[in-house]
Amino acid sequence: MDMKEDEIEKIRDAVSEYITEGDLRREISTNIKRLMDLGTYRGIRHRRKLPTRGQRTKTNARTRKGPKKPMRA
Repeated sequence: MDMKEDEIEKIRDAVSEYITEGDLRREISTNIKRLMDLGTYRGIRHRRKLPTRGQRTKTNARTRKGPKKPMRA
């Protein structure tokens, strides 16, 4: 079941309206870098590798914080 040329063109036009792949990654990373440079709360949380959207960190957030570090005496 092959698609006709006009159907392919419609799909291509629809996809071209969105930011995709490398451009999207670049935009997201520049947005995060901008937040860090401005020194906003979210930027500081990114810099410290902590959750940025209000989650608790006392007991959870292991994915973002990494594996537990042993206590030193």
